[in-house]
Formats: sequence, structure tokens, C-alpha cells
Amino acid sequence: MSETTPGTPYGTLPAAAPLPPRKPVSLPRLQEMRERGEKIVMLTAYDATFAAVADQAGVDCLLVGDSLGMVCQGRPSTVGVTLQEMCYHTECVVRGVRRVQGTVWVIGDLPFGSYQESREQAVRSAAALLQAGAHMVKLEGGGWTIETVRFLVERGIPVCAHLGLTPQTVHALGGYRVQGRSDAQAQQLRRDALALQDAGATMLVLEMVPAALAAEITQQLPRCHTIGIGSGNGTAGQVLVMHDMLGIHLGRTPRFAHNFMHGASGVLDAMSAYVRAVKEGRFPDNAVHAW
Repeated sequence: MSETTPGTPYGTLPAAAPLPPRKPVSLPRLQEMRERGEKIVMLTAYDATFAAVADQAGVDCLLVGDSLGMVCQGRPSTVGVTLQEMCYHTECVVRGVRRVQGTVWVIGDLPFGSYQESREQAVRSAAALLQAGAHMVKLEGGGWTIETVRFLVERGIPVCAHLGLTPQTVHALGGYRVQGRSDAQAQQLRRDALALQDAGATMLVLEMVPAALAAEITQQLPRCHTIGIGSGNGTAGQVLVMHDMLGIHLGRTPRFAHNFMHGASGVLDAMSAYVRAVKEGRFPDNAVHAW
């Protein structure tokens, strides 16, 4: 049995150098970061403990991703994740964040089937995630989703959009492939990105989009902050699935990931290294992690 320091509650975070006070992340704060060229650091989280460590490490945004279906539940894709499960994991993450600094911006994924039926269904689903503690919701795709985004934003619900490889429609895309390589695909991504910004989306995940195209789209969206994953270092910020960042996975490591546990003394150290690497522009390296 492991020993604990007398008087110290079991399960508290390991001692670390005190962090300077941070302003809570908000939509105005994200815009300020964007305007001064500070990279936005996002990481996925699914439970209280890892969320608390991420907050302590200085992560700006936590995405409670439906990727939990694959990394936590062992599913082959994200499609089977339910709204009830997303609300449960969002509640867990928010409790963890409140245990530390409480400064992180929390984004909850709208899972497959929770917003496709109608705009009204999307509002009900988004309300459930906000009531679970999320500050913003994320949905995938362009085209028909643009009016859904507008409908949500008009009702006071912050939205993060998601273009490129959209895991909820991976079967329609023919697998986990880079998107936007052809001229037609690239033009469609540009149009969708601009339309999503005009609809009110204030963040946009670009997944597995060629680096040059992702950088171009970023420059065209001054009010919508692009978050890259496998899309090069020209975006306004970066996100990784936490398990990939820690070198823990059930299958092949994605090309765009990096194991920050290598050489780290622990999870807090690894997350802090990830934050520093993104903020300093050292991760991702386009020659290694992008197309």
C-alpha cells in the first residue's frame, strides 16, 4: 500500500511549482490571444483527475470529445457515443477543473444523432451539455450545419465547428483520410469555413487538412479561431487527443501525434511540455506531423 503525507487527502495532485494566476479563458480572452499571436492550447479530457492536471499544466481549452467512444469505451468509431454519456463526462471534467484553477474553457462535443434531426434538437442537446457545465458546444461539418450553428449562436450558445476529417461521418468519407487535397475539396472547405464564421462560430477545428490550406483558411477567419489537428502549425491553436499526447493508444499512433511522456517525469510534466511546445511554435512540426 502506498503511503501518503499525514494530513494530505488521498488523491491530491503532486506538488508542483506554483503557477502564476491566470485569467479565466472566455470568448473575449480567446480573441485577445488571437490578436497578439498567442497560440491556443487545447487538449481532450474525459474525467476529473486528468482535467485537473491539464488545468494545472496551463491548457487553455479542454474538449470533452466524443473520441471517448474510442479511447475510453473501445469502440471502432465515435458514432456509438450518446448524449447522456457526453453529459456525464462533461460533468466529470468540470468538477476536476473546479478543483484547481478553474480557468479552462470547456467544450462539449455534440455526439452523432444529437443535432442532425433539426435545429430544435440541436438546441435541446446543446442545452444539456451547457447544463452539465460546458461553456461551448462542438458540432461537425459544413453545408446544412451552417444554419444550425446560426440558430444556436442566436440563442446565446457558443459554437465550435469542425471541418476536414469529421469522425462522425468517417464512413461517408471513405476512412480516416486527409481532406482538401483536390482543388474542389479545398474550395469547399474555404466556403464552409467562411460561412461558419459568418454564422457565428468562434472556433473551428481543422482535422487532417493540408498545412498550407489550413494556414490560408486561418488568415481568412479573423473572428473564428482555427484549432489544428494534423493540419500544420499555421492555425491559431492546436488540439490532441489526450491519450495520443501521452503515448497511450489501442491501435496505431496517428502521424500528427507526439508522445510528450517521452522524457517527462509524469503526466503533469508531459502536459506542461505540450503547452510549452504549442505556445512556442515547436509543435507541430510540419515536416513530421502534417501533410
